[in-house]
Amino acid sequence: MINNTTLESAKKLWDYHHMHHALEKADCIFVLGSHDLRVAERAAQLYFEGWAPMIIFSGGLGNFTKELWTETEADQFAAIAISMGVSAEAILIENKSTNTGENILFTQQLLTQKNLDPQSFIVVQKPYMERRSYATFRKHWPDKKLIVTSPQISFEAYPTEEIPIERVINIMVGDLQRIKFYPAKGFQILQEIPADVWQAYGQLIAAGFDSHLIRD
Repeated sequence: MINNTTLESAKKLWDYHHMHHALEKADCIFVLGSHDLRVAERAAQLYFEGWAPMIIFSGGLGNFTKELWTETEADQFAAIAISMGVSAEAILIENKSTNTGENILFTQQLLTQKNLDPQSFIVVQKPYMERRSYATFRKHWPDKKLIVTSPQISFEAYPTEEIPIERVINIMVGDLQRIKFYPAKGFQILQEIPADVWQAYGQLIAAGFDSHLIRD
């Protein structure tokens, strides 16, 4: 059940997951696939505003989208960008990855195949996955300059019929757990978690928002 206490705790996690980076011009817009098609729209917007000359869409079918779609995340995202007017020549597609680490690894391989070596990236992801994307990118690509952004939507306005608030909260809880424990597994760099954010995390788990937790 969603009550005011739950929403307050969820908003605390939402705010923590944001990196609040200021945009700077970069060599490449690197878009991490997901079930949120608004991420593709944000990437196209950044391209048209001149923040970078090319876009990489990365994503096959992940934990959520393999049950929703048959077309890969990257291909759907690229189609949205092209429908908005982005030239297909400005787009690269990596459509095999199934998680954030693979997004980076497979994109590294794609760029090597294309003889491209961008030094700076604007990573575009869902709002509540900014921090984990940053921590993963920093671990696997530490020598690159990185800015993370997402669709500019408030917590209150974010949920949709396709992405209900319950799913958003469950994913935020699971992602915070991964931010806490993935550095020890070598998946991400360490990120400090304030005590009040970790307390809110515990309150949300106690309220039943535990479907996205890792169990091992």
